[in-house]
Amino acid sequence: MIRALTGCSTRNPWKVIGLWAVLGFILIALAPTMTARVTQHQTGDFLPPGYDSAAALRIAEERFGLDPDATVVTLLVARSDGGPLSAADQQRIEAEAAKLSQRRVAMPREDDVPAFLVPDSSQTPRIAPAMTAPDRSFELLSVQLTGNPSDRGVQGVYRTFRDSAVTQFGEAGMRTGFTGGLADLVDTTDANETATKVGGALVMGLIVLLNVLVFRSVLAAVLPLLAVSMIGGVAMGAVAGAAMLTGRKLDPSTPGLINVVLLGIGIDYLLFLLFRFREQLRNRPEQNAREAAAQVSGRVGTAITSAALTIVAAFATLGLATFGQFRSLGPAIAVAVLVMLLGSLTLLPALLAAAGRKMFWPSRTLRHEPPAGRAALFGALVTRRPLTALAASVALLAALTAGVIGIRMDYGRGDSGERTPSVVTAAEIAKALPAGVSDPTSVFVTATDGGTLTTARLDGLHRALTQVAGVAQVAPTVLNGDHRAARIDLYPTADAQSQQARDLASGPVRAAVAGNTPAGTTAHVGGTAAILADVSTAVDHDLRIVFPVAAALIALILLLLLRSLLAPVVLMLSVGLGFAATLGAATLLFQHGLGRPGVSFTLPLVLFLFVVALGTDYNILITDRIREEMRRPGPARAAVARAVRHTAPAIATAGLVLAGSFASLATTPGSEQVAFAMALGIMLSALVLSLVLVPAIAALLGRALWWPLRSRPAEHPAAAPAPEAERLPVH
Repeated sequence: MIRALTGCSTRNPWKVIGLWAVLGFILIALAPTMTARVTQHQTGDFLPPGYDSAAALRIAEERFGLDPDATVVTLLVARSDGGPLSAADQQRIEAEAAKLSQRRVAMPREDDVPAFLVPDSSQTPRIAPAMTAPDRSFELLSVQLTGNPSDRGVQGVYRTFRDSAVTQFGEAGMRTGFTGGLADLVDTTDANETATKVGGALVMGLIVLLNVLVFRSVLAAVLPLLAVSMIGGVAMGAVAGAAMLTGRKLDPSTPGLINVVLLGIGIDYLLFLLFRFREQLRNRPEQNAREAAAQVSGRVGTAITSAALTIVAAFATLGLATFGQFRSLGPAIAVAVLVMLLGSLTLLPALLAAAGRKMFWPSRTLRHEPPAGRAALFGALVTRRPLTALAASVALLAALTAGVIGIRMDYGRGDSGERTPSVVTAAEIAKALPAGVSDPTSVFVTATDGGTLTTARLDGLHRALTQVAGVAQVAPTVLNGDHRAARIDLYPTADAQSQQARDLASGPVRAAVAGNTPAGTTAHVGGTAAILADVSTAVDHDLRIVFPVAAALIALILLLLLRSLLAPVVLMLSVGLGFAATLGAATLLFQHGLGRPGVSFTLPLVLFLFVVALGTDYNILITDRIREEMRRPGPARAAVARAVRHTAPAIATAGLVLAGSFASLATTPGSEQVAFAMALGIMLSALVLSLVLVPAIAALLGRALWWPLRSRPAEHPAAAPAPEAERLPVH
């Protein structure tokens, strides 16, 4: 089937290229709008309904009219001269707020996006007074907007409203500040806009530079970016379309992660094809280029398919997760990788067939086989002293692995500590009011006995909550319209994102609620701190399930691919050690070195799946070639040395490209840890595991590596493989 697909593509290259171009134009244009519609920003909505905070969120929506699509911004208003607010000042604030709440905020037009592709996010904000500082230094207003904070339209509406509020209150002699999730996201995005553009340009430059250095060709340097970008755009459109059809919601970080993954693995697959295509043209100069493209694509397509299915299988295990953010991430990446696989088996072979030998113009390397270079020397070094190479690589990985000692999970926003206007405003509020004033922990009580609730009936619970250590203030009880539900807001002394607030919500607060809930009622604790506490529980549960299942699936794929019992064990142990070393290095840098609360709670799972799955791709490449070389007559160590020589350029180039792609995530707010860990993990997988550790073990074990099926060398010339000039490697 693979050969039929690649063969059809190389026979009809321009039709295939035209079809992908049309699909790419349509889906790339529609992808941003479709993605915004399936992106969900409420973390609590990803929790299963059985969790306490998820039940509280349902009550808030059903009984108190909480809009699940609402995003709240806290607006601080103070006198420009720094003096305390007078009664007249507060009246002026109320008057200006009333004017703003009656004015529809239009979404600004973006010149780079056609108007018909962007849903109109224009709206009238809902503004209500929230709280006044005890020293009357400022008053807080709650501004509610509708829409996903990750939507560019909603962000544009917020910027317009913010600028109008600054101007209007400024004319009244007031200064303003804004904080909250949307304000923080916009401030951070604006602050990193230049870095994001520069980072993206650097990654593209890195890819082009590496390809120029390797292939000495302009077309081979530029083509990977164009082809993979087109396939990636189609893949993102397919992911958003699948999410809309199935009703799944994506986390805001998922699209960015998918784009980087597709860029990296897509160029990896194209590099595998380009290296083998060049080798084939060198070895058979008389062969028609289109025929060579078909032959190469058919053989390499099998390896690419195995590599892609490894990633798909690994992420398919996220379907077992209880936390919705993981459960949506798995299918999203699986769909994207499958689209990239389809493009690798159709568009990329078609491009090779269409370009032919011009792919490597103006390089003249097709006319002769280059002399043995650094790759050959490196392979000889590893196989000459395999025990030393093995000991050195294990020592490096073990030293990094030691960093996991004392690891903690961080369930906060993943802020980088940057002093954005939103952060400055939040710090000003925290000096005068409890840290949790803008994001309280809420207790929701519902009547289950058919009666109604009164504040007197809930006095005991209210009084018990005021006595909980760590709660600075408890707001009066609020009843809903039919008096069958009540809400009690608690303002902790700790920020809702902190470990202290999570421990408070899941421990003393829930204990006080459990012991003081009146008979005939049920109570649930909600709010950000409670949600994050439940997320912690869900993630711990999912890690215990997903890790072993993913490892078993990858091991099964290796077993079927390599047809050996010992080789898969060696590869799984190596990638497992690489995962532990990468996680340890991230912990050393961010938790111990930079003093962060811990590593992001999603990092271990995402890192495990990516490093193990993608690292296994490189291991498949080297072990496949080792097995092939061991089938030739001669010592096993010489076969390993030849395998390293032939595969080192492809693995090193692909690893650098993929690591550079992941490194570009560092310019995305809150993704610094993922960027560092992914880039380091890929580099360790490519340069240490695949080119040092695995070849060293293969040199030590020899042909016993393929136990119980030993890879015996051919005993008769007639049975030997074709000469080097006539052979085409599997990868």
